[in-house]
Amino acid sequence: MIELIQFPWSPYCLVQRRILEFGRIPHRIIDIPPSDRSLIWKLTRSRYYQVPVLKDGRQVLFETGDNSQVVAKYIESKFSLGLFPERWEGLQCLVWRNIENEIEGLTFRLNDAYYREVVPKDEQLAYLRHKERKFGRGCLDRWLVERQELVAELTEALVPFEQMLGHREYLLDEKPRFVDFDLWGMLANFLYSGRYKLPPIHPKIKVWYARMSQLEFPRRTK
Repeated sequence: MIELIQFPWSPYCLVQRRILEFGRIPHRIIDIPPSDRSLIWKLTRSRYYQVPVLKDGRQVLFETGDNSQVVAKYIESKFSLGLFPERWEGLQCLVWRNIENEIEGLTFRLNDAYYREVVPKDEQLAYLRHKERKFGRGCLDRWLVERQELVAELTEALVPFEQMLGHREYLLDEKPRFVDFDLWGMLANFLYSGRYKLPPIHPKIKVWYARMSQLEFPRRTK
């Protein structure tokens, strides 16, 4: 059985989990504490320490670069979910780079602003230390104070996606592609704390998000 090693609120883990659920793929979720990456370090033979990591039998999959999409492409290659059609090569890469930079850069800050409600209590000190070492002292408290401005920035950054959904059910065409799951994961991270709602000026994204949250791949006939 496939195993997904993750933090529950990680946007990138949420992407892969939703893909597995969409594909009706039997899998097991293994949650690890953010401060203890020893399982990942062991599984990847000291080559990687981030999440998510996918384990399928003896195969261990993890990202090899900022835009590699190794995990999603492995799931696609094994289960043929239609996530990476040839006709959208190149364009999907451009879109997911925007999603994983412009959108994720805002959603993770907004979620982390409420880290005390998301991160287990015994992990909060290590989480705070990790974030402050990367983003500066007081970053989490600053993001909490700035949350209205950050939501406004996110609302503006989502405009192109609202426009794309004005002409079709999914971002690129009549079926969900990888970029749909990628954007869904970033927004699921944004909503994870329960403190936010999707921007009301983007009704098409709201409908699309609800659809993506329940979507399942058609059952294969023998």
